[in-house]
Formats: sequence, structure tokens, C-alpha cells
Amino acid sequence: MKTNIVGVKIDKYSFEEVVNIVIEYAVSGGSPEYVVTPNAQHILTLQKDADFQEIYSKAFLTVPDGVPLLWAAKFLQTPLKGRVNGTDLFEKVCENAASKGLKIFLLGGRPGAVEQAAEVLQGRYLGLKIVGMYCPPYGFESQTEELEIINSHIKDAAPDILFVGLGAPKQEKWIYANYQQLKVPISLGIGVSFELVAGMVKRAPIWMQNSGLEWLFRFIVEPKRLWQRYVVGNPLFIWLVIQQRLGITKF
Repeated sequence: MKTNIVGVKIDKYSFEEVVNIVIEYAVSGGSPEYVVTPNAQHILTLQKDADFQEIYSKAFLTVPDGVPLLWAAKFLQTPLKGRVNGTDLFEKVCENAASKGLKIFLLGGRPGAVEQAAEVLQGRYLGLKIVGMYCPPYGFESQTEELEIINSHIKDAAPDILFVGLGAPKQEKWIYANYQQLKVPISLGIGVSFELVAGMVKRAPIWMQNSGLEWLFRFIVEPKRLWQRYVVGNPLFIWLVIQQRLGITKF
């Protein structure tokens, strides 16, 4: 079962169900698949990016990262089971991977983020097998030699799960262009999760996360980077949802 939010089909799984599905698939060693974690900004980007739409249409799982998606689904009378926050998913999958002996690869983040995140996670989850990590340089996606280096590192490490933190839609486009040849059972785009786990970017207090105000906290912390996403993007997302509910626009 899926919920349609402004033309984007969201899987109606709980957080725990998503973790179990990802882990079970990684254990099975199935053919390469990937997971996308939409928020309101993703949905706005999808309205005008045909390549992004194609990527979403072929995803193994499409799970709601942002609380506004939960509100929108409820408003549209097709509620979801709960938020599947990308950072929480990253940590919980790593915890379960440690107990199953699964191998993890970390790609992306700012300089130093993957190393610090790996140190934190291996301290929390004893036995976690991080078999590789790599922070590509800015503009790597247009550098053939750099792309070959990344692919070589991942293929040599042969992970069961690949986490990619490059920001959307870059991370999803890179995954889609490479996941088949990399042959990693499951890849997940997780945005700034490396920085959040590493403590390089401060995360909102639990009460703000639970009340759907994490976006406000992030905006306060990084206003220059996020003002357009939240000040311009959020009202536009709300308007699109209202149009869907009223039947003004068919999605």
C-alpha cells in the first residue's frame, strides 16, 4: 500500500518495518536495490525534474523522512504509519547490521564527517563492520576519473549496505547511475546524516523532532543554506497539498 502525496507514492510502513525490510534484504544478498527518503523539498524538486521522477519510480522503498509528509497524508485522509527519519534509519540499520555481521560502506559528507561518524557508530555498536568510507571532492560527479575511483573502492570493499550522504537530488542521481554495476544489495540516500551523527551539525532536541519542528531548528542553525528551502518551499508544498485535496490539480 502506498499514499499519494502530490504525485509521489510513499510506502505505508512503520520505522521498525522499514529497518527490518532493509536488513532482511541485505542479508538475502538480493539484486541491487535502493531506498529514497522524501521530504517536502524532495517533493517540490520532483515536480520539475523528470530524471528524479524516474529514480523515484524505480526505488525499492520510498519512506517519509519529513513530518510535513505525515501531516499532508493525514490531511489527504490517507495517513502514513509514522516518520522514517533518515538519520534515525542510518543509526538503526547500523545497529542491526552489527548484530547480523553485515558490511557497511559510507560515501559522502563533508571532509572528516564519515570518519567521525564511523568512530561514533563503532563505539555504540560493537562489531559493526565498516569496510570502507570515502568523501569525494566537490564537483566529483563530472569527473570521470573520480567516479571510477569511487566505484573501485566500493566494489573492492563489497559491502552489503551502502549509505550515501551527498544531499538530494545528487545522492539519488549518483545511486541510480551506479547501483547496478556496484552490485551492493541495498543503497540508501541519507542527506546530512554523517554530519549529524558525527556532531558536526547539531540536531534538534527530541521534543522538536517529535513535534515536527526539526526543520525550524535546522533553519535557525543554518539560515543561509536553508532559507529558500523552508521560507519559500514549505508554503509551496502546503499549497500543492491543498490543491490535491480540493481536486484543483490531479497528481
